[in-house]
Amino acid sequence: MRTYSFVTVDVFTSTRFGGNPLAVFPDAKGMSDAEMQSLAAEFNLSETTFVLPPEDPAHTARVRIFTRTREMPFAGHPNVGTAYVLAQQGRDTNGKLLFEELAGLVEIDVERDGSGAPIGATIAAPQPLSLGAELPVEAVAACVGLQPADIRTGAHRPVGASLGNPFVIAEVEPSALSRATPDFASFRQALEQTPSLDGRLALYCYAHAGEGSVQARMFAPLGGTIEDAATGSAAGPLGALLLSLSEAAALRLDIHQGVVMGRPSLLRVVARRGADGIRATIAGQCVPVLRGEAVL
Repeated sequence: MRTYSFVTVDVFTSTRFGGNPLAVFPDAKGMSDAEMQSLAAEFNLSETTFVLPPEDPAHTARVRIFTRTREMPFAGHPNVGTAYVLAQQGRDTNGKLLFEELAGLVEIDVERDGSGAPIGATIAAPQPLSLGAELPVEAVAACVGLQPADIRTGAHRPVGASLGNPFVIAEVEPSALSRATPDFASFRQALEQTPSLDGRLALYCYAHAGEGSVQARMFAPLGGTIEDAATGSAAGPLGALLLSLSEAAALRLDIHQGVVMGRPSLLRVVARRGADGIRATIAGQCVPVLRGEAVL
């Protein structure tokens, strides 16, 4: 038998049992794809990460991210949490890490407290903003049990957006956000009617909550995540999308998520215009929760 150590951390929070929980295997050498997927399903968290030696020795690590059902090209809270864990082990270089992932290279800056201890990280999404197909308001409303009138379209219609991991982003009335409830049948119907989604629909609903602040919820029930407590790879595209609708050079956004779930999270997003398009960073804090070993 082989044993692999793991840790769990709560991400995008400074309070234990808040934020989004993540399991991290800091040394997954020798583990098969099937074993990684089985462990991710066993943990039953939105994501689990597996750290491997990098293909390029100039980088920190190759990081693989699995949901309960599939491998992800990139995700937010897995990168922030994995960076925090590796920084605790002293595996950063002058506060920086570079992760090789399916979506590209993820650059990370470690956040530390006054004593120098790691408390979180800022990650740079690996790709500039790309927009996909718009979805009908009626379909989006049905997916989350709302009325079409609850979906706002003044700034933008529900639209696919990605910085390496695609989401459908929809603005909703503030009073409606807490009432959103995912409907499996409507998600399936939306997938059937929208081939461009490639069989995956993750819906990120948000409402403005004051200058530079939004409340958000993310639903991906067909992938096993009925609701996510904090979704960095959707928060980044939201900030980038909102910047694209303005003439500003940059945009800062505090995103509060997980409140309805009882796991409040804070994601700090900065979107900037660059030579190759709009890019974004996502930042947040972490707290340790569990340590253990998996036997394979």
